[in-house]
Amino acid sequence: MNFQLSERVFSVLRGLGLGAESRDMTKKERGAFVDVELGRRYPNPPIPLDHSDSYTLLVAVLLSAQCTDVRVNKTTPALWELADNPAEMAEVPVEEIRAIIRPCGLSPRKSQAIRDLSRILMDEHGGEVPGNFEDLEVLPGVGHKTASVVMSQAYGHPAFPVDTHIHRLAQRWGLTNGKNVEQTERDLKALFPKSRWNALHLQIIFYGREHCTARGCDGTVCPICRELYPRRKSPVKTRK
Repeated sequence: MNFQLSERVFSVLRGLGLGAESRDMTKKERGAFVDVELGRRYPNPPIPLDHSDSYTLLVAVLLSAQCTDVRVNKTTPALWELADNPAEMAEVPVEEIRAIIRPCGLSPRKSQAIRDLSRILMDEHGGEVPGNFEDLEVLPGVGHKTASVVMSQAYGHPAFPVDTHIHRLAQRWGLTNGKNVEQTERDLKALFPKSRWNALHLQIIFYGREHCTARGCDGTVCPICRELYPRRKSPVKTRK
């Protein structure tokens, strides 16, 4: 059955010099539409986690693992009153840190990581959060995704942090067929210009929360899903 792209999609692709009349879009065209549409909806996306410097951002991102940003933002003010720099945090007993961050979940592991990484920052980095992936990713509790967030949001280094939410949307939008977040990150970096990585990371997060949630959309409900795949009838099952 032949079909015509919606006027919104067509106008975007036409403006980008991409013809897509009466056929399914290619991945490049889907990426182009997503890029323009998210830029239109969220031109200046804020950083979701409250922080005052690279250290408080690092700790906040660590706390956000398997926890919502809203919960982290409610928890960190009390933690910053206890200590908001590595010199002071390195001297705080793990039990005191754990008592404060318990609402964020995984508190035994996270509290130990916060105290340990603070000591490492003091002993090996002069109390500063390193601005490179190699040193960040060996810190306790800091994986590639956390390091990517710090590099992009604290230091402005082009990075494309991919969590399970971005992984899910990228699959729904046909931007990757990745079976894991690592492959999805590689696919998104190849699809979008490096100058857009930092903003797109945040824009996808905000769009997902507002329109394309895990339960609120299955690949057939939200505006972007409907625009990209107007003939899609079956839910998209995310490959984890």
